[in-house]
Amino acid sequence: MNKTNSESFTHKDRQSGIRNTVVGIMIFITVVMVLFINRLSKERILSPKEMVANGAVMFSVPREISPLNLIDQNQQPFTESQFIGKWTFVFFGFTHCPDICPTTLALFNQVSERLVETPYAVDTQFLLVSLDPTRDTPEKMKPYVEYFNTDFIGVTGEFLSIHRFAKQLNVAFQKVVTDADTGEYTVDHGGNVALINPQGYYHGFYKPPLDLDRMTLTYKSVRADNL
Repeated sequence: MNKTNSESFTHKDRQSGIRNTVVGIMIFITVVMVLFINRLSKERILSPKEMVANGAVMFSVPREISPLNLIDQNQQPFTESQFIGKWTFVFFGFTHCPDICPTTLALFNQVSERLVETPYAVDTQFLLVSLDPTRDTPEKMKPYVEYFNTDFIGVTGEFLSIHRFAKQLNVAFQKVVTDADTGEYTVDHGGNVALINPQGYYHGFYKPPLDLDRMTLTYKSVRADNL
């Protein structure tokens, strides 16, 4: 091989080496950028103390729930099977409630809107359980819950069934007569929101005062921690 051919091969090798180096650098930069973007987009998992500071208490061991025998706003049976495969926000209230109930359902709607752009929207559901089954028939529940969001679920049923469910989720309530002559009454109740996981277990709860940003933040953390 003459000197000219040797120099030609050396030049080609050099060009090939430079090209391979550039390609390698570009691949490396791409991988770093993908990892960086993935890290930014991944929800941060809050510590238990951070969760509590943001109004959320999640149990280290979720609690089993007894079988349910309720009825939804479409007059269909609502049992514990409706929790399977879904994360469920549960609030106990009643349609005659003047303040905390409509405020909480409006908050639920805001949370659902925040979740639309996330993968969590498809398997998150929101449930109102009536503490006033005498007045809150399915016909009464339907327009009430669907006013806030047509996907919301409202359930009612026998008082003992509701009482048992509320007790399991640490929700206290009592009937309070406001007018003895007419029999008018209200229902005093707590403002906690329970969270039930896709296995149908009581996963934790949110303490009032409820806040949109904090509830969304902590819920995303719970989901990221349970992938």
